[in-house]
Amino acid sequence: MDPLLIAFIIVLVVLILVIVANIKVVPQANAYVIERFGVYYRTWGTGIHVKVPFVDRIARKVSLKEQVVDFEPQSVITRDNVSMQIDTVVYYQITDSKLYAYGVERPIMAIETLCATTLRNIIGELELDNTLTSRDNINERIREILDEATDAWGIKVKRVELKNILPPREIQIAMEKQMKAERERRARILDAEGEKTSQILVAEGQKEAAILRAEAIKQTKIREAQGEAEAIYAIQRAYADSLMMLNEAAPTDKVIALKSLETFQKVADGRATKIIIPSEIQSMAGLATSLKELVVDGEMDRSPAGAVPAANQAQRVVPAANAQADLRARAQQMLQQNAPQNGMQ
Repeated sequence: MDPLLIAFIIVLVVLILVIVANIKVVPQANAYVIERFGVYYRTWGTGIHVKVPFVDRIARKVSLKEQVVDFEPQSVITRDNVSMQIDTVVYYQITDSKLYAYGVERPIMAIETLCATTLRNIIGELELDNTLTSRDNINERIREILDEATDAWGIKVKRVELKNILPPREIQIAMEKQMKAERERRARILDAEGEKTSQILVAEGQKEAAILRAEAIKQTKIREAQGEAEAIYAIQRAYADSLMMLNEAAPTDKVIALKSLETFQKVADGRATKIIIPSEIQSMAGLATSLKELVVDGEMDRSPAGAVPAANQAQRVVPAANAQADLRARAQQMLQQNAPQNGMQ
């Protein structure tokens, strides 16, 4: 084989290998910083690029993704002279590859140092309690300061988080005691509020029960009064009806006299201590008493204990018969005298 042909083939193969070696593919979310003769030439974006051999070189490969870096705990002192350890987490993203490559040497170390000094300045203005309860404010202030400082380096600080805040052991013990006392205080307050609510509910229940009982007694008395009123009204109505029926019947004087005696008998049943007797009934009562004495005397005359000689018995019979006749006459006379008066009444 011709040596020239062999040399040509070798040169061609080497040329192809060199060309292939200088074809670069930039992946997604990445950028390459290219230098030509040691001077920044351009930044390659995503895609296929060909580098000029022995002229261009890739100065830096930059990832454009959001990145996270966890820094070591930093010793800080609060305003009330409490020393503690705080470690931070920074989320950042490279926005300018050229500034990132030429802006600062070892940018991650620069961010860590700047974050530590900023954290000490912010915590030094706060007391321990505010440090523990103001994480959001501290995070935002650190982010603003870091973002402003790293803007010249082509870095955008997205977020800053305080990962851990570790006070001394003595402070932790005191905080635990304070937390325990606070929880006990809240528990007592809750118990007192529950007892108060319970007593209020019991008192309200007793009040409602008393109101219901009073309302029931009221309704009972009203119903009883209504019943008594209706009963009295019925009795008076019945009495009025009886009087009307009696007037319609037009009783005679004898019936009225008989009813008077019956009424007097009911009145004189022994319950009353004083009895007022009308004049008509007194005349009738005197007549009744005379009749009773006559009958009783007659029986005594016929009793064995009162036995007397026949001559004396004959002498008493005649006056008795005369007395009976005299009483009958007097009764008729009294009835005749009372008849006009009853008719007038």
